[in-house]
Amino acid sequence: MKNLVWHNRYNIGVDIIDKEHKQLFSIIGKLLRIVENEEKGEWVCQEGVKYLKNHTLEHFQHEEEYMRSINYNEYDIHKRLHDNFQNKTLPALEQELEDTNYSIESIRHFLGVCIGWVVSHTQTEDQAISGKTNSKWAEIPHEEEIHVLEQVITQLIYDMFNLKTNVVSEHYGGEDFGKTFCLNFIYKGQEKEKWDITLIFEEQLLLYIVGSMMDTQYLKVDDMIINIIRYASRQFLDRIREIIPSVSLHEVERECLLTQDQLVNAFERSNPSCSLLFDTGEGYLAFCVTSSDSIRGKIAPEINAENAIDEINNYLIKNNNKNNKVLVVDDSDFMRARISQLLTEDYTVIEACSSVSAIKYVFLDRPDLILLDYEMPVCDGRQMLAMLRSEPDIADIPVIFLTARGDKESVKKVTSLKPEGYLLKIMGDEDIKKTIDAFFEKKNGKPNS
Repeated sequence: MKNLVWHNRYNIGVDIIDKEHKQLFSIIGKLLRIVENEEKGEWVCQEGVKYLKNHTLEHFQHEEEYMRSINYNEYDIHKRLHDNFQNKTLPALEQELEDTNYSIESIRHFLGVCIGWVVSHTQTEDQAISGKTNSKWAEIPHEEEIHVLEQVITQLIYDMFNLKTNVVSEHYGGEDFGKTFCLNFIYKGQEKEKWDITLIFEEQLLLYIVGSMMDTQYLKVDDMIINIIRYASRQFLDRIREIIPSVSLHEVERECLLTQDQLVNAFERSNPSCSLLFDTGEGYLAFCVTSSDSIRGKIAPEINAENAIDEINNYLIKNNNKNNKVLVVDDSDFMRARISQLLTEDYTVIEACSSVSAIKYVFLDRPDLILLDYEMPVCDGRQMLAMLRSEPDIADIPVIFLTARGDKESVKKVTSLKPEGYLLKIMGDEDIKKTIDAFFEKKNGKPNS
């Protein structure tokens, strides 16, 4: 997050929009540098936030004028995203800054949400205007339905935890707003349909909730706190079911804990149909729902009565450890899932289904190694590596190619780009894992742990 910069690959081909996007990135980059410089005062940060807001609103107007001029099919959805960011997200973030006298925590919230929203919106919704990608939010509930759910959740948070809540965003996209703990539940409905629900708690909110319940101050999230919040979350969802009968949560079929990286991977696979972000005053809470036909595979181990203790302890270790980070870029769901399953125990794994989405992760959360599919549509591995090597800030990130072809000519094409190595997709799981382990042992000068 310290090196947010504009790159030409973000262009959509419309001069005024591309120019304004570039300026948005520049403004956020300056805000990041202001935050890093402790000598800068509160007034400077206030002026930076005000400038960002004014430019964003002006940009929205220009972009909407352009979409209307070309009769853009997804105009209504796109404008709805703009309106939500303009009328709810920015005011809520600004209010928190003012209420806390621009505390480090509120600035982190502001920058985390804004950076995540702007980068994601630029690379998906704005690219969709020119037909380069598809909209992530093609199917979202009516505003009236979301408003009802917001009211129910706000009241429940007050009833259960005595916290007054503000809505920050109606279209939370997995933005990193701090250290989080994510609980994922898959419910079976009365008509055998499935509901995938994820609750994302900021760490300080967990500590506050459990501390209030137990009348004790906790300084660290442990297995007891996770277990308490697991069952409190089930009660929370049961209350939603009672108040909104149309949300048919009949029984829990599966439960798991997600790290931030697994949450990002889940959003990469399928965007939630409903995704709300709240500020409780004691930390942030997100509520995300994905319909049954969007659920794709398992991204984390299931928790049950037999393995709960081990899985929770493993989760806490993963959430607290800073392992080597591996970005897996492949358009095959199967290949990404395979690599992720092989590496997730020893490494932090992020998945991207295309070079376009991979670039976003590279700049927001620099990986220690990229496993890059050589053959992908639109922008293949060769082109992505060329882009990486052309940018000084990321030119030195190691890349190992994934390739399905082992003939001499294909291998020659791969090795001519001078990656750190290549892996044949037909290799056995054990050999792939050994290759990655060997790379990090050599890089770090010691065995990976």
